[in-house]
Formats: sequence, structure tokens, C-alpha cells
Amino acid sequence: MAKQQINLVWLKRDLRTQDHLPLHLAETAGLPYLMLFLFEPALLQAPDTALRHLQFQYHSIADMNRRFAPVGRKVTTCYGDAEAVMRRLLQDFEVRTVYGYRESGTQATWNRDKAVKKLFDQEGVLWQECQRDGILRGARNRAGWDKAWYAAMHQPIVHNTFGTASAPDWSHPFLLPEALEASWSVYPDAFQPAGESYAWRYLHSFLSGRGIHYSKHISKPLESRTSCSRLSPYLAWGNISVRQAYRTTLDAMKAMPHKGPYQNFLTRLRWHCHFIQKFEMECSYEHTCINRGYELLPYRSDEAALEAWKTGRTGIPLVDACMRCLHATGWINFRMRAMLVSFLTHHLFQDWRAGVYHLAQLFLDYEPGIHYPQFQMQAGTTGVNTVRIYNPVKNALQHDPSGAFTRKWAPELHRIPDALLHEPWKLSALEQQLYQFQPGLDYPHPIVNIADGAREARDKIWSHRKSELVKQENRRILAAHVRPKQNETP
Repeated sequence: MAKQQINLVWLKRDLRTQDHLPLHLAETAGLPYLMLFLFEPALLQAPDTALRHLQFQYHSIADMNRRFAPVGRKVTTCYGDAEAVMRRLLQDFEVRTVYGYRESGTQATWNRDKAVKKLFDQEGVLWQECQRDGILRGARNRAGWDKAWYAAMHQPIVHNTFGTASAPDWSHPFLLPEALEASWSVYPDAFQPAGESYAWRYLHSFLSGRGIHYSKHISKPLESRTSCSRLSPYLAWGNISVRQAYRTTLDAMKAMPHKGPYQNFLTRLRWHCHFIQKFEMECSYEHTCINRGYELLPYRSDEAALEAWKTGRTGIPLVDACMRCLHATGWINFRMRAMLVSFLTHHLFQDWRAGVYHLAQLFLDYEPGIHYPQFQMQAGTTGVNTVRIYNPVKNALQHDPSGAFTRKWAPELHRIPDALLHEPWKLSALEQQLYQFQPGLDYPHPIVNIADGAREARDKIWSHRKSELVKQENRRILAAHVRPKQNETP
């Protein structure tokens, strides 16, 4: 008996129904097609994966299926390794074309894709991968990248309609284990709700008023939770495309008297893709110093200090508050993320790899293409960026002067007045008695002297820049990743 001919849409980090070119191509190709999402056991066990990521994906797919319900379609989920699932699919159907987006993923997903591509080639299956968010595959440098990105942003948004192509029935053995599904189906209230529907709610509320203080509050750990767009989880998992966010913002700005904050937001959408392009060109950012010269920099290895940083028990209030907030909610603003990395790699002088997967797991908006290049930039291992050593006390005094954010996430400090809150180690014996605070018991002693740690790191990192290997790598990095014309405009 002849197998049924079908096409396949392989969903990854593109969990939406609109501005989705692979879905459009499948819908108009004239064959029944299957929409498939894989929960792959090997990737579930990867060091960058966390329960919160899986919950977000699971609920994003549930939102897609609610939107598909009126046209009688749904996303098929499988629990299995990609190659095994695809082999079974090829046994049951004659798959003509697989549609999907290119993924700027980790080494593990890249290896997976190469194995599946080999299988498709052997079986005569065409795998058509579409460009994602203006990210170019195979680029060797940044010549013309800005213009190409703006051109991609101004291409017509794909308005997907469904109903012309039928959906094949597929009975498969790759069912989600009940225990996993039960765990994923629970979604913590403290996390941003998942899915395309919520992505649009967040964007519209940002454009209709929340974002008016975007530029003013972007660095403040408390106020940024309202004034920032909070689109990052939805962009990371593809609930909304960068182009949708960009074009919707441009349209909304036409009626705005104060365009500055939203223009800054548009700039950051380009930066978003700029860093993913770095990772697309060099995925070794995940595990190797992008400037190989910094592989020779001898870091400390202090498991106790690392554990204190991971759990928010360093004795530095803003550092601990940020880490605890991440554990609970999955989001803090950019400056506080940079400060956490700086504190780990500079004040504690730990190898960046000791903490890179920890934060990947905590970030609900974990995007490999941004996470690893940014981590290395903040750690000072690129050789071409200014080494920024964030003083957590200075940042606390500047961006959380009332201590509202710090007290929320480090409530054991709630009795200490604003003037002393961010440096509790300076309390005199009389003040400790007055505020009923006992250092080392109620709250940890600082695990490092901030000034001494920063000075030591600065000396070591800057002196290392003089090495010939670092200089040689700098030239390679500048040639590959720096845009020839910084003033390119749309």
C-alpha cells in the first residue's frame, strides 16, 4: 500500500500561529501537513535546560492549539530523540518537504540538526529552513548586515490562514510520560504567562502606556519590571517575531507625542538580533572563550563562593536580591544580569563557565544566541569590549536607593534603614542591637571585599590584554563581528 504523501512543519523556537513562513509554505503547498514539536530526552537533560523552560514551551503549545481549535488543527507533540521520531515518521508517511526556521542553538541542537539532515538527505526529503528574525546563516563578517536586517524587518508580515490543507492522522509511540506532563502542566503564577496571546497583551500594554518611562527606568531593578516591554520570553520562544514587535511599535509611534522611549526599544530589538548573529557565526561562545587568549587566564576555583552566588547568600544585598528574584520569577533587567555576571567573574574571579548554565536555567527568556555572547562580554573574555566591573553597592544606591527591591527579595534586612541597607557589614554594635540584626546569623557576612576584588580582577584582565594571542584574536574578532559602518540606518 502506498504511503500517504505529507509535508511537515518542525516547530522549535517559533511557537506562534502568525508571521510564520514555514506554516504559510506548508498551508499553500497543496499536501496535508503535520505540525510537530519534539520534547527530546537528550535536550531535556542538557545543562542549559530547566523545568521553567519546558513549562513555558508546553503552555505555548497549548495556546497555539486553542487558537487552532476553530479550524480543527493542532500541534502534535512527541517525546523522543529527533532522529528516532523522524525515522518513524518516514516509515509511516512519504514525507516530501520539511519546513522550519533555522535555529541559532547550542552545540547539542546543532549536532542534532546535522544528524537529522543526513537522514533527510538519505531518504530524499527536502528540508527547507527559513530565515529567522534577520539572522544570516553562513555570513563571514558584518558587511551590509544592518541594511539586510532593516530590509527583513520591513518585509510584509505573513498573515497565516488555515484550512486549505488537511491534517494527517498519526498514531505514534512517542507519548509524553504522564509524570512529565503533570509537572509541565502546572505553571507558577510568578512567571510571565506563556503563549502568543499573552505576547500581544504585553506588547500592547507596553505601547499604550507602560513604556513611557522605558528609558528612565530601564536600569532600575524594581521599576523596570513595569516599564520594560517584558517581551523577552515571548521573543526567546517565538510566541511573537521580532518583525511583529518592530512593525507594531513603528505603527504605534505615529500617534505618540513622545517617541524617544520607543525608539530606544526599537534599537534594542536590533541589538537582540545583533548578538544572535554573533552566536550564529561562532557557536563556540557556549563553551570556549571567544578570544582564545583568555583560555590562559588562571581563575580561582571556590565552590563555596560559587554556591553562595547561585543561592543568593553572598552577603551583598543587591546581588542576593537579584539572584533570589531570578529563582522566583525568571526575570531581572539587563543591568542586574550584567552585575551578577560581573560579580561572579570579577569580584569572585571565577571562570565564566562555572555560572553560565546556572543563569541559563534561571532565565525564563533564555536565548542561546544572546546568553553566551553577553555572558562573555560581561566577563571580559572578548578582548575587544570594555571591561565593565559593576560595583553592586554603587548600583544599589543609584538604582534602588529606597531599598524597595532589595527588601522584597532579602526580607531579613527589612529593619535596616535606607542609609545602611546596602552595606549591612558597616553597622556598629549599637546599630546591630538597635535594629535587631546580627551579622552572620540573620544575614551572611560578605564573601568578598568589593573594592579589593574589583581591583585584583581589573589588574589581571587588563594586563592579560597585552598578550600576543589576545591581540591576534582581537583582530580576528573585529574583522568578523564589528559592523564596517556604525551609522547604517534604515
